[in-house]
Amino acid sequence: MFWTIIFSMGSGRLKITPADFPDNWEKGIIDLASEGASDVEIRGFLGICHETWVRLINEDQLFSETVKKARDLCRIWWEKNGRLNLENKDFSATLWYMNMKNRFGWADKQEVDHTTKGEKVNSISPHQFVGED
Repeated sequence: MFWTIIFSMGSGRLKITPADFPDNWEKGIIDLASEGASDVEIRGFLGICHETWVRLINEDQLFSETVKKARDLCRIWWEKNGRLNLENKDFSATLWYMNMKNRFGWADKQEVDHTTKGEKVNSISPHQFVGED
């Protein structure tokens, strides 16, 4: 496993860049994601923390594109495994579903207010609507 060492230099620190990763870092990310690996698992492979991960996504286009592709591959793996195991009696659909909710933001129900922005709705009678008193 590859670990990057950061040396303190005065008040600043050297920034980790993809050049500090092993030569096969892109393939490693894609291979892990193709097996359903999470961002956390991939950060472990690269030996970086969450803050460095976010910075590299924002600052390095190749890294950002690789992560986007990896996230799609990860989701494909999880969705495919759920689809292929629907009739498998040993498959825990509940565990898979909870994983999908937590990993990909799935929800049972979403309340969306398209009209009132949270304000109380004033109701009127049908007679008021057509102009009758």
